[in-house]
Amino acid sequence: MLQIKLFKGIEPDLPELERQINEWLASNRVNVVRVFGNIAPQTPRPGGDVSVITRGAHSPSDILIAIVYEKP
Repeated sequence: MLQIKLFKGIEPDLPELERQINEWLASNRVNVVRVFGNIAPQTPRPGGDVSVITRGAHSPSDILIAIVYEKP
Protein backbone atom coordinates (compact mmCIF):
# COMPACT_ATOMS: atom_id res chain seq x y z
CA MET A 1 0.00 0.00 0.00
CA LEU A 2 1.40 3.39 -1.02
CA GLN A 3 1.73 6.09 1.61
CA ILE A 4 2.89 9.72 1.57
CA LYS A 5 5.06 11.82 3.87
CA LEU A 6 5.16 15.60 3.52
CA PHE A 7 7.96 17.93 4.58
CA LYS A 8 7.62 21.71 4.60
CA GLY A 9 10.24 24.38 5.07
CA ILE A 10 11.43 27.71 3.78
CA GLU A 11 14.18 28.42 1.29
CA PRO A 12 16.88 29.64 3.72
CA ASP A 13 16.44 26.46 5.78
CA LEU A 14 17.16 23.98 2.96
CA PRO A 15 20.04 22.23 4.76
CA GLU A 16 17.80 21.62 7.79
CA LEU A 17 14.98 20.34 5.56
CA GLU A 18 17.40 17.96 3.82
CA ARG A 19 18.65 16.75 7.22
CA GLN A 20 15.09 16.08 8.40
CA ILE A 21 14.23 14.15 5.23
CA ASN A 22 17.42 12.08 5.29
CA GLU A 23 16.99 11.35 9.00
CA TRP A 24 13.38 10.23 8.44
CA LEU A 25 14.42 8.00 5.53
CA ALA A 26 17.24 6.40 7.52
CA SER A 27 15.16 5.77 10.62
CA ASN A 28 12.10 4.40 8.79
CA ARG A 29 13.82 2.28 6.13
CA VAL A 30 10.96 2.59 3.65
CA ASN A 31 10.92 1.75 -0.05
CA VAL A 32 10.77 5.14 -1.80
CA VAL A 33 8.59 5.13 -4.90
CA ARG A 34 8.80 8.82 -5.80
CA VAL A 35 10.07 12.13 -4.44
CA PHE A 36 8.76 15.42 -5.74
CA GLY A 37 8.46 18.97 -4.52
CA ASN A 38 7.31 22.48 -5.08
CA ILE A 39 8.66 25.94 -4.34
CA ALA A 40 6.27 28.86 -4.03
CA PRO A 41 6.24 32.42 -2.68
CA GLN A 42 6.05 32.37 1.10
CA THR A 43 2.56 32.33 2.56
CA PRO A 44 1.70 35.58 4.36
CA ARG A 45 1.09 35.27 8.10
CA PRO A 46 -2.45 36.00 9.27
CA GLY A 47 -2.83 39.73 9.79
CA GLY A 48 0.62 40.32 8.32
CA ASP A 49 1.57 42.94 5.76
CA VAL A 50 1.83 41.33 2.32
CA SER A 51 4.29 44.04 1.21
CA VAL A 52 6.88 42.65 3.66
CA ILE A 53 7.00 39.43 1.63
CA THR A 54 7.77 41.20 -1.63
CA ARG A 55 10.63 43.38 -0.30
CA GLY A 56 14.15 42.64 -1.46
CA ALA A 57 15.51 40.83 -4.47
CA HIS A 58 14.51 37.37 -3.29
CA SER A 59 11.96 36.72 -0.60
CA PRO A 60 12.22 33.32 1.03
CA SER A 61 9.93 30.79 -0.57
CA ASP A 62 7.92 27.95 0.93
CA ILE A 63 9.24 24.52 -0.03
CA LEU A 64 7.14 21.37 0.03
CA ILE A 65 8.70 17.93 -0.47
CA ALA A 66 6.49 14.86 -0.87
CA ILE A 67 7.78 11.32 -0.55
CA VAL A 68 5.62 8.48 -1.83
CA TYR A 69 6.69 5.22 -0.21
CA GLU A 70 5.79 1.66 0.68
CA LYS A 71 6.40 0.09 4.06
CA PRO A 72 8.57 -3.04 3.82
